[in-house]
Amino acid sequence: MTVEEYNQAVNLYADGIFRFVLKNIKDQEKARDIVQDSFEKLWMHKRTVDSCKIKSYLLSTAYHRTIDVIRKDQRQKRYDDLQLQDEGHDQQYSDIGEVLNQAIRLLPEDQRSVLMLRDYEGYSYKEISELTALSESQVKVYIYRARVFLKNYIGKLDVLV
Repeated sequence: MTVEEYNQAVNLYADGIFRFVLKNIKDQEKARDIVQDSFEKLWMHKRTVDSCKIKSYLLSTAYHRTIDVIRKDQRQKRYDDLQLQDEGHDQQYSDIGEVLNQAIRLLPEDQRSVLMLRDYEGYSYKEISELTALSESQVKVYIYRARVFLKNYIGKLDVLV
């Protein structure tokens, strides 16, 4: 690819890719960054990208970068939410069931459902996997994360007594 072909690609495809990314993430600054990253990657691979496939290369790159940004934002949001909840309870409670139910309501839906099936209903990992259409390993991960959240939320046992 020549410099002229690259400049022509910027003129032809930048706006369309920007609209595509913006529709998915609803943040103009992040969308601009993703478009710029896509064109930077195109420039870095200019010798290997066929000039007939520039548009598909750019769209594919922007799509994958958008997915990465969305996942990162979700992880950051969950982490920020957990940071607020990591404080636990400083007051003494006499009803551990109330605290536990409140903590369970705060879990994400997928973690809550597999935790309830495992700990309250007594289903095996395999049975939960079949019921939820998740892999058995994903069920184990969700249950582990739910239990870690509950442990951090409830805090020390002596606070509850």
